[in-house]
Amino acid sequence: MIGWFKSPASETQVTHGQRLWLYVFAVITMVLLVTPTLIVIPMSFSDSQYLEFPPDKWSTRWYQHYFGSDEWMRATRTSFKAAILTMLAATPIGVLAAYGLHASRVPFIRPAFILLITPMMVPVVLVAIGAFYAYVKLQILYTMTGLVMAHSLLAIPLVVIVTGSALKSYDMNQENAARSLGAPRWKAFVSITLPQIRFAVVTSALLAFLTSFDEVVIAMFISGGDNPTLTRNMFNALRDQIDPTIASISTIMIVVTTVMMALAQIFGTQRKK
Repeated sequence: MIGWFKSPASETQVTHGQRLWLYVFAVITMVLLVTPTLIVIPMSFSDSQYLEFPPDKWSTRWYQHYFGSDEWMRATRTSFKAAILTMLAATPIGVLAAYGLHASRVPFIRPAFILLITPMMVPVVLVAIGAFYAYVKLQILYTMTGLVMAHSLLAIPLVVIVTGSALKSYDMNQENAARSLGAPRWKAFVSITLPQIRFAVVTSALLAFLTSFDEVVIAMFISGGDNPTLTRNMFNALRDQIDPTIASISTIMIVVTTVMMALAQIFGTQRKK
């Protein structure tokens, strides 16, 4: 154990002992962030009519209520459908935008990048209000098309940033060599560049999925009718009545999010091998 403290933690020869304060701070931060999430899980297995921790009696009645409810199932299908479509729309757009920003040498690239990530800098509620009034004019309010468009607006900046970071460490001379041998630019990108940044692309796709799946503010404004999202119904349920069904749904969402991020890490580990 003492040898571990004296062993180098990085190429800079900083030892683990010198980084001990950082490890302690990281553990405390993780505990504060994760503990409230973990409390939700046992609450979802409560037999009580109300949220309580720890539960007096254990039961799966609220999971049965969730899976047996047509309203909750419709909202779940809407959320998954919107998240998948957002992922399919935002990922290629964001990847191509990041590639264009990286490969282009025109002078207005920096302003273009700032414009692309603007949705991250503007409060989400303002984006929601703007989308609401625009969708009323376009007559796409409460539609899947409008929901995917709004969620893609939030997801594209994440895709641009993650993919752009991967491209910065990529040697463009490899693609240039393929193009010098006669390959069209699109083919050189698909066959040479894309395989080498695929981990960033997959990570971006998963982030786009989760951005849509977990989003609630915009959904409160533009989803509803036949297309209510799961988070919108959860928010309304918390406002009108609080029962452990919310905890059950939250637990399922935690599992979905954890699985998605684990898949990204597994994919990255396989890539390094």
